[in-house]
Order: sequence, then structure tokens, then C-alpha cells
Amino acid sequence: MISFAINHVTAANSAFAQLLELAGEIGCVGIEARNDLPGRLFDGQDPVTVKELLSSKGQMLLAVAELKSFNQMSDAVMSQAGALIDIAVQTGAPAISLIPCNDGVPASSKARIDNLRQSLIELQPLLKASGIKGFIEPLGFASSSLRTKREVVDAIEALDVGEHYKLIHDTFHHHLAGEKEYFPQHTGMVHVSGVVATDPGIDEMRDAHRVLVDKNDRLATIKQLSALFAGGYQGPVSMEAFATEVHQLTDPAARLRESFEFICSALVADAA
Repeated sequence: MISFAINHVTAANSAFAQLLELAGEIGCVGIEARNDLPGRLFDGQDPVTVKELLSSKGQMLLAVAELKSFNQMSDAVMSQAGALIDIAVQTGAPAISLIPCNDGVPASSKARIDNLRQSLIELQPLLKASGIKGFIEPLGFASSSLRTKREVVDAIEALDVGEHYKLIHDTFHHHLAGEKEYFPQHTGMVHVSGVVATDPGIDEMRDAHRVLVDKNDRLATIKQLSALFAGGYQGPVSMEAFATEVHQLTDPAARLRESFEFICSALVADAA
């Protein structure tokens, strides 16, 4: 039985309370909150109130997103990390999301890996003291400073910090990066979305193309999920659709249910 969740960007026009109502209506186990949407995080509600609201709705806050450019360490990044970790602790969320720098500035492989390792080392004491995990999401864009999960796993294992860091496997970014490897034992969260537009090539795909997953998906999302579950992944699958057309759905609950039902039936068919 798949545990589904919803990232707030999928319902970007909804208030936080509406997001929780939607999540409950479509049978989600939890939600992901974001600090990069218009307005204040949680619509300005304090974390203690948010924790009570989550409990009353039977939902979990799976992660607080996001710490941008986490692999470009600075005093500002450390301060932001501490603030997000505090929010996660107060709301009962188990993790914060760590997003790499995506500015397209060229860097050598050594410099990129050195930056990644330095960030893992410096953030580790904060995560250890709080009991919060850092969920790292490589971005498959050519402009990203961290495209593959392999680089993250190698750094985690070299530093022996697997207790504090997990991967976010994003089916969109996995496809863009051309990755073939799966790391289910290192994965703490899975993001799914679909691309159905036939025009953009892989190098032209952007967040704006990301819609709900259906039979026309070009990302091989079902194959990716099958591989993850076959490898032992047991965590949630969170819908993360950025497309404006998804945000403007008049009946998002019905469409999300359809997508979830498609994913479940397609996984059964793929396993047969």
C-alpha cells in the first residue's frame, strides 16, 4: 500500500489550512510545507499551532522546505538551516529539505564535491543535536551544481553521516540527470510529477512542465517507483507538480485521486 503525500507547490494557490483539508480528502498521510511560495510559511501561524492543526487533521508534516544552496556554505546558510531545524522540531517534522545551488556557474568536479562535503560536515552537528534529518535533493538541470544522487551517496558514505542525511528521489530530476542508479536504502522521500508536453527535449524541460502523473508521462515515473519499491523503499510518495495548469484546477481533489489511482494500478501492471 503506497503512502501518498502532497507538496504545497502542487496546490500553490491554497492556504495552508486548505492544503491540509485537501490532503485529508484525498487520503494523504502528510504534506510538505514550503518557504518559497507567496506569503508567509504556514500563513504566519506559529509552529506550535501548526503542530496542533496537523494532529487535528490526521496529517504529518513530512519535511520543511527548503534550505537553498545548502552546498555553498556561509554564515547565512547556517543561520537559515538553524531556523528551519527549529521549525521542524516545533512542528514535529522529521526533516528539512536541502537544495543545491542552481546558478549555472561552472565549477570543477573537485570543487563541487569539496563544497558538498564541507556542507555535510558543518550541518551535521545541528542535525545531530536536534534529531532532524537533512533530505538532499539533487537537481537534474544542467545548471545545477549537484545533479546526481551518486555524488551525494558517495559523500555521505565517505563521511559516515548516513544517520543524519537521506536522499529525495525526484522522478523529474532523476530523468533529467540521466541517472540509472537507485538508492532506496538512502532514500527518505520520493517526489513524483509528470511531463506530458511533447515539445520540450530533456534539456528543455523545466518546472513549469511538471503536471500530475498519468498514462502520457514521459519521465518513466512508474518504472522509477517500481525500482525503488523493489529495492526496499517504504516511505511516502509526494506529488510535486509546479505547472500553473495544476494550480488552477477547479477540482484538484478529483484530479489528484485519479493520478494516485493511476500510479497504483500502473505499478501493479508493471509488476505483473
